[in-house]
Amino acid sequence: MNGPTTSTKCLDGALFEPPAPTPRTVPPSRLEIIRTVFRNPLELWGEPSYTLPYIDTKFFNQRTLIVNHPGLIRHILVDNVANYEMAEIRQLLLRPILRDGLLTAEGDVWKRGRKAMAPVFAPRHAKGFAAQMLEQSELYAAKYERLARSGAVSDLSVDMTELAFGILSETLFSGDVVTESGDISGDVDRLLHVMGRVDPMDLLRAPSWVPRVTRFGGARVLGKFRAMVLETMRKRQAILQKTPDAAPQDFLTLLLQRMGPDGLTEEEIEDNILTFIGAGHETTARALAWTLYCVSQRPEFRQRMEDEIDRVIAEGAEPVEWLDRMPYVRAAFEEGLRLYPPAPSINRQAISQDRWTAPDGEVVEIEAGMTILVMPWTLHRHSLLWESPRAFLPERFLPENRASIERFQYLPFGVGPRVCIGATFALQEAVIALSVLMHRYRFDTTAETQPWPVQKLTTQPANGMPMRVTLRPRAAAGEKAA
Repeated sequence: MNGPTTSTKCLDGALFEPPAPTPRTVPPSRLEIIRTVFRNPLELWGEPSYTLPYIDTKFFNQRTLIVNHPGLIRHILVDNVANYEMAEIRQLLLRPILRDGLLTAEGDVWKRGRKAMAPVFAPRHAKGFAAQMLEQSELYAAKYERLARSGAVSDLSVDMTELAFGILSETLFSGDVVTESGDISGDVDRLLHVMGRVDPMDLLRAPSWVPRVTRFGGARVLGKFRAMVLETMRKRQAILQKTPDAAPQDFLTLLLQRMGPDGLTEEEIEDNILTFIGAGHETTARALAWTLYCVSQRPEFRQRMEDEIDRVIAEGAEPVEWLDRMPYVRAAFEEGLRLYPPAPSINRQAISQDRWTAPDGEVVEIEAGMTILVMPWTLHRHSLLWESPRAFLPERFLPENRASIERFQYLPFGVGPRVCIGATFALQEAVIALSVLMHRYRFDTTAETQPWPVQKLTTQPANGMPMRVTLRPRAAAGEKAA
């Protein structure tokens, strides 16, 4: 790690640095740590986290290793992955919500769940969802028509959550998710706001039976989600029992067919459905909103995206081809994922003593029980790995530059055995959604657009993402947007 591994020329010479906390220069007190972690953990990290390859420190008397070196990341998350389990504080936070869902399960439970779901999310199978993704994106885009004609403002943080939920519901559940109301965005936000924040008792490593006062308000909305999941399961089970040939061959059916003594339990299926409904679309939705915001501040790059979108659509390319044929759209989304990774931290705990030797010969000793923090938030903004790390430079992800980015310096979907099972699904979904929206509309900031990144399980924009929606001018291909 002698310097940035990427050297990227900005197409228009303009460097836009979207909002982010300024690295601390003075270590926080214990009280400040508690307050900051509860309010917004992204504001906790100091200058060393963005400039050093690793930091051996103590966090509430717990020895902690903050890892930014790609080689050490590979050692922990891939080469010696068996020695690292989910960190206790992460499980204290997530297990009350997701129980044995794929994000929180460990051991044999995780292996069974991963094996059961792998066929649905294999790249070849995931590409089969492209037509449904296009249909849902077009249906949602039509909702902007009236707003765009009057140049009204809409909150993209809400809109993208609704769009991503619609895509997920249709592709993985064939539209059969049973909801009590149309406010799925509000429900998800309330769930993550209350249940998705670290409680002081978590920092103090209190047992799980100790009440988390800050989460008392989340029980109702969590119960609402679980009731929604159970009703969705019961509805599909009734179809499978009466007319199995009429049941859609989707993610929901696949999971229910895996239920049994040698497969998944009913509780594990419930947990995994909740995981995908509550969190599966949330990550993509946040990245879509951040990307549209950042693109609005790079008009020249946005124009190139629009030209690319217009050309590919005019050529009649099938949506399954868009991910490969739209490098500018994909690059913008990947850069959005870099600056605002939906999952800003990866937490592990060493089971037994370990050591890693750096290329320069320095030895890193890892003791049993040590907490490991691999944080995409700091890794993706690290001065030793990225040129202009705080700037929105999608050019770095264009095909001619992409190869210079090391595999272990960019982790929007994690890495190793627990890499996000839906990565291909999410990338395809994002390119299709962005292309449909940007083919017809432009999204621009207003005086009220003051997003601030806050970590609540995902990286969300505090204050929302209000942006003005307008019909696009005549596209470069001569087509009038409608």
